[in-house]
Amino acid sequence: MNSRTNRGRSAGSRNGHAQTRIGHAQTRGSGGQTRGGGGRRRAQPARGTKRRRLPLRYLLPLLLLVALMAMLMLRGYTHSEILADHRVRPPAGTGKVPEKILEGGPVIDTRGGHEGTLSVPRHRLVLTFDDGPDPEWTPKVLDVLKKHHAHGVFFVTGTMASRYPDLVERMVDEGHEVGLHTFNHPDLSYQSPGRIDWELSQNQLALAGAAGIRTSLFRPPYSSFSDAMDNKSWPVTKYIGGRGYLTVVNNTDSEDWKRPGVAEIIRRATPKHGDGAVVLMHDSGGNRSQTVAALDTFLPDLQDKGYHFTNLTEALDAPSAHAPVSGIELWKGKAWVFLVGVSEKITGVLVVALAVIGSLVLFRFGLMLLLSAVHARKVRRRGFRWGPDITEPVSVLVPAYNEAKCIEATVRSLMSSDHPIEIIVIDDGSSDGTALIVEGLRLPNVRVVRQQNAGKPAALNRGIANARFDLIVMMDGDTVFEQSTVRELVQPFGDPRVGAVAGNAKVGNRDSLIGAWQHIEYVMGFNLDRRMYDMLGCMPTIPGAVGAFRRSALERVGGMSDDTLAEDTDITMAMHRDGWRVVYAEKARAWTEAPETVQQLWSQRYRWSYGTMQAIWKHRRSVIESGPSGRFGRVGMPLVSLFMVLAPLLAPLIDVFLLYGLVFGPTQKTIIAWLGVLAVQAVCAAYAFRLDRERMTHLISLPLQQILYRQLMYVVLLQSWITALTGGRLRWQKLRRTGVLGTPPSIPQQRTGSPDRRPVA
Repeated sequence: MNSRTNRGRSAGSRNGHAQTRIGHAQTRGSGGQTRGGGGRRRAQPARGTKRRRLPLRYLLPLLLLVALMAMLMLRGYTHSEILADHRVRPPAGTGKVPEKILEGGPVIDTRGGHEGTLSVPRHRLVLTFDDGPDPEWTPKVLDVLKKHHAHGVFFVTGTMASRYPDLVERMVDEGHEVGLHTFNHPDLSYQSPGRIDWELSQNQLALAGAAGIRTSLFRPPYSSFSDAMDNKSWPVTKYIGGRGYLTVVNNTDSEDWKRPGVAEIIRRATPKHGDGAVVLMHDSGGNRSQTVAALDTFLPDLQDKGYHFTNLTEALDAPSAHAPVSGIELWKGKAWVFLVGVSEKITGVLVVALAVIGSLVLFRFGLMLLLSAVHARKVRRRGFRWGPDITEPVSVLVPAYNEAKCIEATVRSLMSSDHPIEIIVIDDGSSDGTALIVEGLRLPNVRVVRQQNAGKPAALNRGIANARFDLIVMMDGDTVFEQSTVRELVQPFGDPRVGAVAGNAKVGNRDSLIGAWQHIEYVMGFNLDRRMYDMLGCMPTIPGAVGAFRRSALERVGGMSDDTLAEDTDITMAMHRDGWRVVYAEKARAWTEAPETVQQLWSQRYRWSYGTMQAIWKHRRSVIESGPSGRFGRVGMPLVSLFMVLAPLLAPLIDVFLLYGLVFGPTQKTIIAWLGVLAVQAVCAAYAFRLDRERMTHLISLPLQQILYRQLMYVVLLQSWITALTGGRLRWQKLRRTGVLGTPPSIPQQRTGSPDRRPVA
C-alpha cells in the first residue's frame, strides 16, 4: 500500500499537508458556524429583528407541488378524465318537437326565437368530420381534401383542439369551416344550462387560441338526423340557438365509425338523385384509414357527376360562420393553448420519468438481491478470513456535543468490548456537562479531550491526533456497541488493501412508527445497499455511527474534511479515489438512536441529502481521471448519483400516478401496478431482514412507509436540490436525544440469544 500514488485524492486533500489538518485540529476555534458531534447550534435572532420570510427552499417546493398538481389536473381535463360525463340518454318521446323540425333539413335554426330548418341545395355536398382533430388521421383527411380541391366542416371538440391547435389553424388556413362539438363531448340533455354554457365557451376558447376565430356552427354530441330530435334534446337545441348558434346534424351518415369497408362507406355517403346533403364522417376516435381511402375515391367520382364539395355557409349562400377574435379574448385563448401545451409536455416528461424510475427501481432491486446474496455467501462460508486475525489494540473516537443523556451508555458499551481498545471522547464545546460525566466514570483507558466547538470533522481530527494506535474506530455519541463490534469491525484490515470498514448500523428505538420506518430503511436501504456496493467496490458511505480506518489511509487523504455536511460520505469517496478498498462488516453491529419526530427526521435527512450532493460535486473530477480515482468515478459516482439522488427524487412519481389513477382511472390497473411495485419492494425487504436476522413482523408497516415516509424523503431531497441550486447554505441542527439506548447484550447472549435482541431501555 505504501507504494501507491496519491492520485485520486479529493480536491481538499491533495495539498500534501494531511498531518497539518490532523495534528493541528485543536487550533480550530468556534468562530462562524458551530458544529458539534450531533449537530450545530442555531443562532438565536436578536430582539427587534424583522420577522423572517419563508425561505426560498421551502417556497419553491410548495410552488412546484401546486404547479405540478395544476398541470396534472389540466391534462386530465383535456383528456376527458376530469369533469367528463360519458352518459348517453336513451331515445325519448317527440311530442314537444315541432313537425317542421322533425321533417325538415339537417341545419336547425332557432336563433332569435325562430324555429326552422335549412337544407343543402342539389349537387352540393357538405362533408362534416366529427371528434377531431386527431394528430394521425386529421392531416391525412386534410391532404385528401386538398388534393381534390374540396372543402368541408370540422366539428372539433375543445379537448382535441386545445391539444392540437396547429391542426385547427391548418383547417382554417386551407379554407375549411370549423364548428363546435362541445369541449368534453357530453350528452347535453343531461347537463344544466351552466354546464352547456361552459362547454361552448371552453370550446370557443380553444378555437380562439388555435386559430384566432370563433364560430357560429354547432353539432351536438351523439346527434343524428332531424327526425331523431326528441323531447330531451329539443330544449337544448333551442337554448343553444338562443346563444346564436346554428345546430347542424346530418341527413347522410357514412357510418365510417363502424369500419364497414371502403365501398360501403362510399355507398352510404352518396346521396340519391342528385340531392344535396350534409354527410357525417369522422377524422378521430379510432382507426380512420377506411375513411381516408373512401374520400380519395368518393371525391373525384362525385365531382365527375357534377357535385361540389363546399363549406356549409357557401352551400347555403350565407355569410361565413367564422368571426375573428381580438383583444383580451384572443390572448386568453392563446394563454389557454399554451398552458395545455405545457401540461402535455410536462406529463409526457413525467411518463418518461416514471418509466425511467421504474426501470431504475427494478434494476436496483435486482442488483441488490443478486450481489447481496453473493456477498453473504462469500463472507459466511466456512473458513472465510480477510487475512491474519487482527489482535492489535484499537483507538475508538467518540466525538460528542451535548450528549449528556447518551454518553455514559456509549462509553460503558465500549468498556465491555472483547477487543483491546482505548477510548477517546472528544468534547466539542458541550454546554451540558458531557465531559464531566465521562470523567466522573473514572474508567480505565478512557480519555477526554476538550476543544472549543469547531464541528465534528475537527473533533475527529483532534481525536486522530491523540490516538495511540494505527487502527481507528469512529462512532457517534448516541450509539452503543455490542461486545464483539470492535473486533468484527477491524478484522477486514487483515487484507492490506482495505483502508476503511463500514459497520452494520441498526436502529435501537424502533418501537414507534417513525422508528419502525427507519428500521426498515436501515436494514433494506442502507445495509442491503452496502453489500451491493461492497461487491461493486464503490461503497459511498461509511456510517458515522460505526466505521473503522487505517491511520495511514486517513493521513494520505488529509483526514476528515469539513468541506461538506456529509463528512462520512466525503471521506469514503476520498478513500476510494486514493485506491483503498472499503468493505462492509455485517457482524459489526452498532445500535443508534434514530430521530423520533418528523421535524428531527427532516433535519437529519436534509443534512444527509445535501451533504451527499456536496460530496458528489466535490469529487466530480474522478469521472475524468485515471487510476483508482477514475475507476471509482466511472462506476461508483454514476451509481451513487442514480440510486441516492436521482431515483429517490423521481420515486414519488409512482405515488403521484397512483393517486391520479385512483381518482380519475383506470383504477383497477393503477392499483394492480402499484401493488406490483410494492410486492417487489416487500420481497427485497424480506430478503434484507432475513440476511440481518431481523423479525419479519416489522415489515407490517412497509405499505404505510411507502405511502407516507417516502413522500417526506422526497420533499427533503427536493429541498436539498433547491438549496444547492439557489446557493443556499444549510446549517446543522442538533437532534434532541432521549437516552433510550441502554447497554447492549453480553457477547454470549448475543451469540446464542434471539436475533432481535437490541439494547433498548
